[in-house]
Amino acid sequence: MRTQLEVRFGGHSIAGLKAVNQDAFAAHLPDGADRDLKGAAAVICDGVSSAADSEIASQTAVTGFINDYFSTPPTWSVRKAASQVMSGLNAWIHRQNAARHGTRDSLLTTFSAAVVKSNTLHVFHAGDSRIWHLRGSQLECLTRDHVISEGGREFLARALGADSHLEVDYAKRELEVGDRILLTTDGVHGVLDSRRIRQMLGEAGDDLEATARQLVDEALAAGSDDNLSALIVAVDALPLETLDETHRRLTQRPIPPVLVAGNSIDGFEVLDVIFSGTRSHMYLVKDSDSGQRYVLKAPSQNFAEDAVYLDGFIREEWVGQRIDHPSVMKTYRSPREKHFMYYLGEHIEGMNLREWMQDHPAPPLDAVRDIVRQTIAGLRAFQRADMVHQDLKPENIMINRDGRVKILDFGTVMIAGTDEIASPLDKSVPQGSVNYVAPEYLMGEPGSFRADLFSLAVIVYEMITGELPFAEPAVKRVSLTTYSELDYIPARHRRHDLPLWIEGCLRKALQPNPRLRYDAFSEFLQDFTVPNPHLEAGIQRQPLLQKNPIAVWQVLCAILFLLNLWQLAR
Repeated sequence: MRTQLEVRFGGHSIAGLKAVNQDAFAAHLPDGADRDLKGAAAVICDGVSSAADSEIASQTAVTGFINDYFSTPPTWSVRKAASQVMSGLNAWIHRQNAARHGTRDSLLTTFSAAVVKSNTLHVFHAGDSRIWHLRGSQLECLTRDHVISEGGREFLARALGADSHLEVDYAKRELEVGDRILLTTDGVHGVLDSRRIRQMLGEAGDDLEATARQLVDEALAAGSDDNLSALIVAVDALPLETLDETHRRLTQRPIPPVLVAGNSIDGFEVLDVIFSGTRSHMYLVKDSDSGQRYVLKAPSQNFAEDAVYLDGFIREEWVGQRIDHPSVMKTYRSPREKHFMYYLGEHIEGMNLREWMQDHPAPPLDAVRDIVRQTIAGLRAFQRADMVHQDLKPENIMINRDGRVKILDFGTVMIAGTDEIASPLDKSVPQGSVNYVAPEYLMGEPGSFRADLFSLAVIVYEMITGELPFAEPAVKRVSLTTYSELDYIPARHRRHDLPLWIEGCLRKALQPNPRLRYDAFSEFLQDFTVPNPHLEAGIQRQPLLQKNPIAVWQVLCAILFLLNLWQLAR
């Protein structure tokens, strides 16, 4: 059986010598799929003592973070989900402060959160509360205090609610079973040194709350005059799945046999065979109960033992159920229990972009822009879900009879939320198809939306010119040493009527180094739609050797030929 994440919490908080306890903490370990997709979370806050009502801020922050973090989309990474929640909490508290017009009754609090997902600890921090990590006898403080000294006193440099923009430190650590995570407010670590904290935390037994109480009580006895809080997280089990366990999970349903028209499977009648290949089979089916038509896709028996392929197949169904956009193909939950491995998809009547390109070898730019605009709308839906398609190519873009673009094939989609879960599968193979794969994958680097932008730009270049933008040998490599190995061929060399600003737009989107490409899909679309004089000027200022290297070499060869003739004639 696959091991599931197991953590235990234990905490204690008191007002100490103060009348009001402005500290707060909370922790949560969810059940079911949320435990895999979101992990466990622990958060501690210390209301700023100079603000009389800061206990409201600290309580709001801990409860709001726990509630909202576990409500974020499962596709989001821990960092994106936590950052979005913290930004929302900070904005709310800051608005409350603004409404009080700077009175003493302002709401300010430190914020420190620890999220344990799969085998990784994610740390988020602002202020002077702390997060510690204990492994064996080694104790490490993972946060730094955001304080400034002035006139012999220390003041917080960062706090939740202090400014409209919250700057948060982020760090992560790999975890092992037996590790301990400790969150404290300065009422504890301000008087107890790290050696004593390490000793007490290392001696902690199963009763974590008793250890937290001991930390608080000893700090109070040592002279702490502040609120005191300690929260301990014990890592008891990590979800480290073995390759055998992964294979059993992926193959728990058998792959169906090859079907023909008239066959039935789980209550779906096969009306037609859409595609039958070495990797997969696609059928047009009708639900015998509702009459609804679907595309049923099943993997090929050739990949029955390929865990990476099967993982991608299951991912494809999962993604299609979570992105709801008119430019992205939908997948559906089966109305009945499935006894075989397959999924139900949206039936799209039309042609793929490869077929469209064959029918339109020299399309007008307006027609290309319409397809690009719709494709970008679909890719932005992936981006909002913290996903990267990673295998964009003409065969994976459908155009239905109404001219609506549909993006298909989610088997290699990078899902930030699930890619954070440790897996024994080797996913180091470059993502994407030959000729369209982003160069960063060939360099062994992770992809981002800029990888999808590159693939889209290759498709646009091909739609306009009928050719690919890079020399074939370089494109077909499975790895690159440097980005300079890719040699871009200007689109105007293949379509001479192309405006200079279109050439500049494509050149920027097709930069091998992703950092030199556009910063947003919208910027690319804008420059592909409206003339950008800066792009045009950049092309005009290029040296002749870059503008038209073939012409330069032809002239040089002609000069050398004439020189040789002249020498022979002497």
